Amino acid sequence: MPLIKSVRGYTPQIPDDCYLAENATIVGEVTMGNHCSVWFNAVIRGDVNFIKMGDKVNVQDNAVIHGTYEKSPTTIGNNVSIGHNAIVHGCTIHDNVLIGMGSILMDDCVIGSNSIIAAGAVLTKNTIVESGSIYAGVPAKKVKDISQELISGEIDRIANNYVKYSSWFQD
Repeated sequence: MPLIKSVRGYTPQIPDDCYLAENATIVGEVTMGNHCSVWFNAVIRGDVNFIKMGDKVNVQDNAVIHGTYEKSPTTIGNNVSIGHNAIVHGCTIHDNVLIGMGSILMDDCVIGSNSIIAAGAVLTKNTIVESGSIYAGVPAKKVKDISQELISGEIDRIANNYVKYSSWFQD
């Protein structure tokens, strides 16, 4: 059974159609949309600031989502995949985004819609990712514009697959 814990009077708001792995941790002021999934060992910690997630967000194994007290909440749009071991901290992610495995997004970053953050990328504080682009590296920089083929072939495919994968565990 996942650890779902109230903190400072806030209890996570999780729709019934979301999948939470048995050892996922969701605490505090967290609001999830429909068809979200939180996978093994992932932590969504809304203790110091709020975390708001749209529909069809998947938070893969060992990922961490947090914010900064009284400064930087975390807001995640619809159709977003947060890869294994990623750290998403006090930033804004718009719709249709793929956050690659092991990437780090620091406070006050803004990730525009239809974008990909490559695996292992590190986005330093206040990085603005323009819509429709791919960022990679340490520190992350724009490497190219994204094609429609990547939007449907990667961003949409992964988000849709995670809705399917979560159905395998919900019996």
